[in-house]
Amino acid sequence: MDSLSQIALGAAVGVAAMGRRTAVWKAALWGAVAGTLPDLDVLIDHGDPIRNMVLHRAETHAPFWLTLFSLPMALAVARLHADLAQWRRWWLAIWLALVTHPLLDAMTVYGTQLALPFSNHPFGVGSVFIIDPLYTLPLLAGTGWALARRGLGRGLAANAAGLLLSTAYLGWGVVAQQQVERIARASLAAQGIAAERVLVTPAPFNTLLWRVVAVAGDAYHEGFHSLLDAQPRMPFDRFDRGAALMPEVRGIDGVQRIAAFSKGFYRLRQVGARVVITDLRMGQEPAYVFSFAVADRHSAAVPLAMPEPIGARIDIARGLPWLWRRMLGEPLPPPR
Repeated sequence: MDSLSQIALGAAVGVAAMGRRTAVWKAALWGAVAGTLPDLDVLIDHGDPIRNMVLHRAETHAPFWLTLFSLPMALAVARLHADLAQWRRWWLAIWLALVTHPLLDAMTVYGTQLALPFSNHPFGVGSVFIIDPLYTLPLLAGTGWALARRGLGRGLAANAAGLLLSTAYLGWGVVAQQQVERIARASLAAQGIAAERVLVTPAPFNTLLWRVVAVAGDAYHEGFHSLLDAQPRMPFDRFDRGAALMPEVRGIDGVQRIAAFSKGFYRLRQVGARVVITDLRMGQEPAYVFSFAVADRHSAAVPLAMPEPIGARIDIARGLPWLWRRMLGEPLPPPR
């Protein structure tokens, strides 16, 4: 999730765990710090843009390593505030703020390596967009109320309510995702598309409009469904995956990494003399966040010394009006 959501979650968890045992501002401050620490791995350069992409949300997002780190951090915080008598409670608060960060990240589609050091499998439920105000606002409101009331009266109850509402929203996203997947699979079957794998993720900033990507052989199909659509049917647009290019680039490290990290939701294409690989999970046609030139191709593909990021984002001026109208159930074709 975005940094604001992680800070808000960490602060709310810290306040809930510490309760009246310390000043609310202390609990919120250190919860927020612990809630954002795992994302400092973005400062690590792994050598090339593709490695930086697939190795984000790795060791710093693994509950095993975060649990080990939580003890010295909690002791340091307790010592700083001359509160060693409550170091166990600080340990609980810091640990919860740290581990809820990757657990929340795992609800997005990106891929979080929760099981390190035992497995590098990237977990990604994909039931919430990376920025969703309906998740973040209850946390901000609840913790803000608790801070304003200094933990008195209903301040802590408001913080707990914010946590409950935001968690319930995550649960709603999972339920909605499953419903859309059922509709998507039925629509694909009705159109004679034998999908090998199906991805269902929310469109930006909401959980009403969902994007579906279905991989079938040398093609992928993209469709959208709003929970407010009048009919439980989804039209799909077909696009070429560039499978014919794979034999030439199969041995390139970056291609192998993205193919694995995206769980097969990728495409290859030639742009000019360059072979480009794209992660199909983040973005929509024709704009994707993670696209990389990996080879020069004339008579045959020659790997580039360094992959070149060429990702793009959808035109906001066209995309936002479409998003709003399509979310409300208007049957509009996506902007291309």
